[in-house]
Amino acid sequence: MTVLVFLVSLLGAMALGMPIAISLMVCGVALMLHLGMFDAQILAQNLIGGADSFPLMAVPFFMLAGELMNAGGLSKRIIAFAMALVGHVRGGLGYVAVVAAIVMASISGSAVADTAALAALLIPMMRQAGYRLDRSCGLIAAGGIIAPVIPPSIGFVVFGVAAGVSITRLFLAGIVPGLLMGLALVITWYFLAKDEPVSTLPRPSVRSIAKAALDGLWALLLPFVIIGGMKLGVFTPTEAAVVAAVYAFFIGMFVYGELKIAHLRPALLAALKMSASVMFLVAAALVSAWLITIANIPAEVGVLLGPLIEHKTLLMAAMMLLVIVVGTALDFIPTVLILTPVLMPIVKQAGIDPVYFGVLFIMNNAIGLLTPPVGTVLNVVCAVGRVPVDKVVRGVMPFLLAQIAVLALLVLVPEIVTVPAKWFYGR
Repeated sequence: MTVLVFLVSLLGAMALGMPIAISLMVCGVALMLHLGMFDAQILAQNLIGGADSFPLMAVPFFMLAGELMNAGGLSKRIIAFAMALVGHVRGGLGYVAVVAAIVMASISGSAVADTAALAALLIPMMRQAGYRLDRSCGLIAAGGIIAPVIPPSIGFVVFGVAAGVSITRLFLAGIVPGLLMGLALVITWYFLAKDEPVSTLPRPSVRSIAKAALDGLWALLLPFVIIGGMKLGVFTPTEAAVVAAVYAFFIGMFVYGELKIAHLRPALLAALKMSASVMFLVAAALVSAWLITIANIPAEVGVLLGPLIEHKTLLMAAMMLLVIVVGTALDFIPTVLILTPVLMPIVKQAGIDPVYFGVLFIMNNAIGLLTPPVGTVLNVVCAVGRVPVDKVVRGVMPFLLAQIAVLALLVLVPEIVTVPAKWFYGR
């Protein structure tokens, strides 16, 4: 009955058109009334406590780093370097999109910001070169969802706070899965690009490649600064976010000279709006998360999944399937915040490594950014490229299946995540 109250109140509020954050609070109030313990003071305390978290300070700074990176010319130089490396091969602009997506993912951690930058720069070029527009948009959208998996990842920050898992360990564990997602896109694009009747760019000279690398050197160094600093214990993930924002500001304004004072206000406003949305969602979700625990909903879900507790692979597969289904109807952050308190007790009971689960959980939620009807990243590509949604959906399907195949591989072979994670973390 408690699970029914939880689902009906949450889905009912969303069906009425309420924002997700408000729907989560309505759900919390419904659970309190159902349990006979309604108290406005408890609601307020949990709401304030939900946002009162030092690790969550990483979110606005990573958002700001992404905005400054785009405004300051760092994104443009990353794409130019990728163009010099692989732009001359058949289907080269597709490989450029994947390489640039991986590099940009290791700087901002925001799928929306990365996708918008890639789409704005590459879709006109791919259209002019004769690439199929639906495939081009699909590839760029699929490349954009690598951002929540490769560190620094805003999704890992939110999950780490909600689940009480080390964010540094999540960051380091996401490196190999993120690279595998990129590799899957490269392989898929290789087969699809064979029948693309496109013009190819001339092969660049070694001098041109060196020039592009030197021009983009400061942008390309940032991922190593962030990951190396966390690996060596120089700074925490929250401090890494500040380093990324300050670095992007300094390089964009004083080295490249493209970031002007006039650009700061729009960048700050965009980061502020996205951060406020995420922080309010987290605060509201932790109200319902506290009541989910009090109402013992994880135990009720655990009873349903009880037969699978002794079979970790089947349990992981069942949970991933649940996340895929929920991800088609909810956006990234709400799905993370709603399902984390429900699934984490089951994960611990089954003896599954929380870091391993967290990586697959976030990867699965990232894939949800490609699935209609919500598909935030799909909508970004449609808006920037001015392409109908149905066309982009057709184009993204091969890449979506490739990403799901990577997820399935990691479910079947957890060592792909756990072994490199232990090496990176030094344990």
